[in-house]
Amino acid sequence: MKSFFKYVLATITGVVVSAILLFFILLGVIGMMVNSFGKAETDTPKNAVLLINLDHMITEKTEPNPFEGLDMPGYGSSRSIGLNDLLSRIKAAKTDNNIKGIYLNVQQVNTGFASMRAIREALEDFKSSDKFILAYGDIMTQKAYYLNSVADEVFLHPEGMLDFRGLATSVVFFKDALDKLGIDMQVLKVGTYKSAVEPFLFNSMSEANKEQVSSYLGSIYHHFLSDIAESTDLSIDQLQEIADGYQVQLPEDAKELGMVDDLLYKDQVIAKIRTDLGLSEKKEIPIVSVLDYKKEADKGKAGGDRVAVLYAYGSIVDGEGTTGQIGGDALSREIRELREDDRVKALVMRVNSPGGSALASESIWREIELTKQVKPVVVSMGDYAASGGYYIAAAADSIFADPTTLTGSIGVFGMIPNFQNMFNDKLGIHFDAVKTSKFADMDVDMDRPLSEEEKSIIQKGVDRIYQVFTQRVAAGRKMDVSDVDSIGQGRVWTGAQAVELNLVDRVASLDQAITSAAKMANLKDYRVSEYPREKDPFTEMFSTTKDKIKTWMLKDELGGYASYLLEIRRVVEQSGVQARIPYLIEIH
Repeated sequence: MKSFFKYVLATITGVVVSAILLFFILLGVIGMMVNSFGKAETDTPKNAVLLINLDHMITEKTEPNPFEGLDMPGYGSSRSIGLNDLLSRIKAAKTDNNIKGIYLNVQQVNTGFASMRAIREALEDFKSSDKFILAYGDIMTQKAYYLNSVADEVFLHPEGMLDFRGLATSVVFFKDALDKLGIDMQVLKVGTYKSAVEPFLFNSMSEANKEQVSSYLGSIYHHFLSDIAESTDLSIDQLQEIADGYQVQLPEDAKELGMVDDLLYKDQVIAKIRTDLGLSEKKEIPIVSVLDYKKEADKGKAGGDRVAVLYAYGSIVDGEGTTGQIGGDALSREIRELREDDRVKALVMRVNSPGGSALASESIWREIELTKQVKPVVVSMGDYAASGGYYIAAAADSIFADPTTLTGSIGVFGMIPNFQNMFNDKLGIHFDAVKTSKFADMDVDMDRPLSEEEKSIIQKGVDRIYQVFTQRVAAGRKMDVSDVDSIGQGRVWTGAQAVELNLVDRVASLDQAITSAAKMANLKDYRVSEYPREKDPFTEMFSTTKDKIKTWMLKDELGGYASYLLEIRRVVEQSGVQARIPYLIEIH
């Protein structure tokens, strides 16, 4: 009888929990339907200021969130915006008579350097309208100051902080932890600089890896300082000296060195904006957040010819993938449909990917190769277009990148974990198998090490994929395979360095890539259309809800450390040979 009541209670609890979840799901669907049906632009108040603070996630393309505004795990209060919409809204504000200026309240930036430069360039363009940009912050990280420095005036809190000490990147190594767990990573790779495997084999960087990291970090730092110097009265050498000596230790230091215009409290900044707008002391300033500002830049002539911008961002995976991933099947299908669409006269691929599955990369490469035979294909690179990300770009007619884009990394690897020690010695678990042939259990059971013969077989496959990879690059870039190999070997380059190596045609923005594609297609009047199209509310909600909730819970418990566990999980779960950039690169 106790068991009966236990099962009844469990059933009732399950029904109640399911009903609550269904209620929230229905709320999300209703909310998204209301948003989509009522998408008429809200009138911007007159004499308004556009607020940009960037304390939210910035994705490459805006991702629909049916639960936005609901306090629910995975969707709750977190808001995000795509770089595409952020740039479009800044561009629209430039010609919006109701927007009189921009208030930058940037303290931290959740995006890479190429995306930051795109935002900075959009702000520079906004200034040409003779509207003001004012920046203020309590605490400014280096990335925040990089963006804030574009403003006409930059103010810091009298007791605030401006962090300016040069760029750094670090790598977390897991070897000792894996040894303690009894896990042995068996690695097969091609490429002296293909260091994606190093965190699982060593406790520090190899000399080759340090060489490449120093090279691309130095290149990014040069552009970082150069851009700031253009917006301030400070030279690159002066900025370098300030960083080397960590001379900005107090708010007063920032003012004395000319990095900020003044030290003000927020009420003083608000009063200044009110004066700039010609408002009385008691009049409230009409402020519109960039998240809520729904105007878009003109996308060109409606109907008729189109230039398609296809966003490919995230890790490259086999199959369909989910939002924030490049599914080999899904992206291949998108390219094929755009190739067969007679209204689309040119294709621009916006690639922001660290790479991933070599097989999926090859499938995507094939579709681009077929497409460029019937219409121009141009690639615009974001923060990353490395390894598999470069693989899918190599076939394009032209490749454009930001000078700080991380690209190249032409190399491949495979990792097969061996859990024998963990199972046998740590957990006391043992396996036994029966097989019909010598290699029947190769790369299937991870409870034993690979034999030398098995390693040789797998290495042969890895070598083959690298050979094909370099051939694809050589054909696309009109180079000799030997030359590709000499700058390949898994080495990471910045966009600026890649131009010199002929891996990239020129440094250019996405807008410039679109203009170039239109010119190649001999278009004068055309419309820019973005793909993939937004999914309907039901598809989006049910396709990724579980993964998003799980990731949210992990990040909620571990904060910034969650990324390291997610990286280990990615390595353990990945299948096939990988064309991926080294580890998780974070520059701060």
